[in-house]
Amino acid sequence: MKLIRYGLTLKRLAQEDLELLRGWRNSEKVNKFMEYREYITPEMQLNWFNSINNPDNYYYIIIYQGKKIGLINEKGFDSMGSKTTESGLFLADDKYRGTHVPVFASLVLLEMSYFFLGGGDSYIRILKDNKASIVYNKQLGYELEPGQEQVDNQLYKLTRERFINKTYKIRKAALKVSGGSPLYSVVWEPEDYLTGMAQESEALFAAGEIRFDDRWENGCHIYSYAVDVENPPCRNVNPEEWTPRKYYKS
Repeated sequence: MKLIRYGLTLKRLAQEDLELLRGWRNSEKVNKFMEYREYITPEMQLNWFNSINNPDNYYYIIIYQGKKIGLINEKGFDSMGSKTTESGLFLADDKYRGTHVPVFASLVLLEMSYFFLGGGDSYIRILKDNKASIVYNKQLGYELEPGQEQVDNQLYKLTRERFINKTYKIRKAALKVSGGSPLYSVVWEPEDYLTGMAQESEALFAAGEIRFDDRWENGCHIYSYAVDVENPPCRNVNPEEWTPRKYYKS
């Protein structure tokens, strides 16, 4: 699975990426921003991957200019419930910190959730001494939850309405910087159909009011939609209109 927009690609985490991810995660420059800082072994990494490799969790490698530079995620997606999620992001390459790249990656992830999957509130946790991350996420519309002032790993919340309002100018600038193409593309690869993840999202797409252009190319199913910054898509998915997990193979 790939999400393509704003000149970058989010590629769903695969087993082939685990050693690269483990190296990033164990490095001091990434580890210092994490609540969990113990050394991660190959076995621990694989066990973790097996626990999140399902339609409720979306972990993506961030690819910019052909290079894998970090990880972004949205976990705990409950398609039949509130659809609230918890998100996170880290960069493995310091040169991209403070640039437009992590901002664009977050836009791609959150647009997928809010505009196409009918996602609910998004939560993140930030160490209270990570000032740069706090500023960055407030720009996206996240706000500190009540009672978190004295907590070390603080909880922030984002609503769909706040995301749309706070990121209007950012999304408009992102289109200009990335060449002006309004297309948001979702690419389902052959392995996504073997796990059932493709069918899961296709069911959500079909249940909504948005009509995608789609085509098959080299065994991949490619969905495209021109996202209007002024009037982004609205999703009112009725869970009774479709059956989740129909195809998913545990």
